[in-house]
Amino acid sequence: MGVNQERASAPDGFRKVVAELQSASWRPELQIEEIPAPQRIAPHAAAITADVMVGGDEVGSGRLVLLHDPAGNAAWGGTFRLVTFARAEVDPEMVTDPLLGSVGWSWLIDALTDNKAGFHSPSGTVTSVSSESFGGMAEEPPRAEVEIRASWTAEIEDGEPLTPHLTAWAEMLCTTAGLPPLPDGVVPIPSRRTPAGRSGRKR
Repeated sequence: MGVNQERASAPDGFRKVVAELQSASWRPELQIEEIPAPQRIAPHAAAITADVMVGGDEVGSGRLVLLHDPAGNAAWGGTFRLVTFARAEVDPEMVTDPLLGSVGWSWLIDALTDNKAGFHSPSGTVTSVSSESFGGMAEEPPRAEVEIRASWTAEIEDGEPLTPHLTAWAEMLCTTAGLPPLPDGVVPIPSRRTPAGRSGRKR
């Protein structure tokens, strides 16, 4: 069964939320693409990826998966769960900061709270990784990255909008990549799907 056929047979509540996901507005630095969602975690799922682009360079990336179990899930404490992965390069000095983990986690929790996204039961990890090249790759500069893996139960069972969760996720992703918040009065642009392959990106 194809994705469209599966969505057609999905509950109205899930299809409404997916429509909101597909029509969302995003910051201009984010290139969003819908991708196949994992099939065995929940009865219904949808997923997107994001590249954070600045001046033609990719400075971060992320993935967001929307899961829905109409019967409810005891581990979630609800029927909708959002799962995310975010990655970005950071200054090498940051990975030695013992507070990086708690600060990285606050980027998600603060974004959800500030955008009034109803949620509970958040969980996840913040990982910092540094690498140094040797031998034939000795000229490569040191690299340092932070990765955030997290999930939370979205309180949208009774028709509450998904948009605050999407805005919070985008804010967390951009913060991880070192971008400042959008200035007051600046409105995100409507979603424009990126063609498959997303060629032309610099690394």
